[in-house]
Amino acid sequence: MGLLAGSLLAGCATVGQKAPPDSATLSGKLSVRVDATATTPSRSESGSFELKGTPEAGQLNLSTPLGTVMAQARWAGNRAWLATSQGETAYPDLDTLTQEMLGESLPVAALFDWLRGRPWPGTASRAVEGGFEQLGWTIDLARFGEGWVAARRAQAPAVLVRAKVDPS
Repeated sequence: MGLLAGSLLAGCATVGQKAPPDSATLSGKLSVRVDATATTPSRSESGSFELKGTPEAGQLNLSTPLGTVMAQARWAGNRAWLATSQGETAYPDLDTLTQEMLGESLPVAALFDWLRGRPWPGTASRAVEGGFEQLGWTIDLARFGEGWVAARRAQAPAVLVRAKVDPS
């Protein structure tokens, strides 16, 4: 569940290198935690990811720590698909897919920029120490030079996603 959300955040820059082109393949490790609500327990996942493409068309592979692919999300235009061992499900967009999987919608269009250490140009942002705030999320880039990005949404339920990208 939460693994999907974290994976979407996992495309941060690599150690000691410039941010990759927008269509680069990014891979690494991630973790995601969603706090409990009155109706749902807290959720926490971790694993590996491979993110390819752009916000307009791409693919995300989610794997166990041992490398077995657990799920594959694909998207193009206004459609998204999630393939698991239980089959494939179509969604109208990635936001809806993340809402179904996580119980929370993630700002997928913005994530591609956030993971590259920059605010999404689609709306205003505000610089804060160590990163920036945008769309109700705080993006922590304090360890960006080491390949780490953390995104935190304080609004309930709080969501924390941490990603470490493998050097390319």
